[in-house]
Amino acid sequence: MEKTKKIDLIECINKKTGIEKKTISIVLDELFEETKKSLSEKKIIELRGFGSFEPKERKGKTNARNPRTGKLVSVKNHYVVSFRAGKELKQLMLDIPVQEKSSDE
Repeated sequence: MEKTKKIDLIECINKKTGIEKKTISIVLDELFEETKKSLSEKKIIELRGFGSFEPKERKGKTNARNPRTGKLVSVKNHYVVSFRAGKELKQLMLDIPVQEKSSDE
């Protein structure tokens, strides 16, 4: 699966709108900063037609295992970001054709 990077988004927006790449970069940076700020304040971010980001509390574990070292560690309660796709995005994803894997793979 290919990746789309921030620079790819900037290029695409620039081609479609003619807005300077530097301006687009600043707007995207501010969007990401405000998103992080809102989530850190435990606010839900709702983008109609796209989806919503929601901070959710995850319970800690006293006997978790560090996958890298295998050692037992204690993990405190913490927040994670959950994303729920909006109606339009869900439909768009459902319309993508799925390529069947061959039995050789």
